[in-house]
Amino acid sequence: MKKLKDSLDDNRMKIHKAEYVTSVADTISIPKAPVPVVVFAGRSNVGKSSLINALVNRRDFARVSRTPGKTRFINYFNINDNLYFADLPGYGFARISRTTLEKWKQLIESFLEQNSFIRLVIVILDIRRGVTNLDKQLLDWLDAHQRQSLIVLTKCDKVSNNETGVIRRKLIGEQKLSYEPILFSAVKRTGVLEVWSAIVKKCFGTEKGER
Repeated sequence: MKKLKDSLDDNRMKIHKAEYVTSVADTISIPKAPVPVVVFAGRSNVGKSSLINALVNRRDFARVSRTPGKTRFINYFNINDNLYFADLPGYGFARISRTTLEKWKQLIESFLEQNSFIRLVIVILDIRRGVTNLDKQLLDWLDAHQRQSLIVLTKCDKVSNNETGVIRRKLIGEQKLSYEPILFSAVKRTGVLEVWSAIVKKCFGTEKGER
């Protein structure tokens, strides 16, 4: 495992290694390496893959999430051998059976509740859609189970600065947040540094992560 000091550069990671590891359908199969895990969660087509790609600065890095048969699994990515990204299946898809939905729910809840290496759950919201009922259920569940979460608002290049401010203030009030959600745009690449800052702080406990 690489030394932490070789991976940190100010408040982001130097990406020496980034690779897809596996897709798992049960908690028994998750990688066992004792390294911090950052979880990415959000509705289908909300921009999870775009955010992950931007964080590792690699185009189509998270394309496995769009591979048929992998979209309902937890996809694991190894970052520098000292950090895992775990990409959860997108929720809210239009066509899914009740049985499949229940299996997905059990998998995700078991994963989030039992995995002691999870340090941060990044909840990704499309800024144009706001908080849906499913988003709120996830945020409430994370809060009830004392899981550290961070909201990232994607597609911010598609709304005006005034709209952005209104939406963010409303979200802070409704969810009683103690922080400002991070604004992200894959087009303008805004928000990447801020997300890395949060990851470094929560996973490695360094002041370099302060925003």
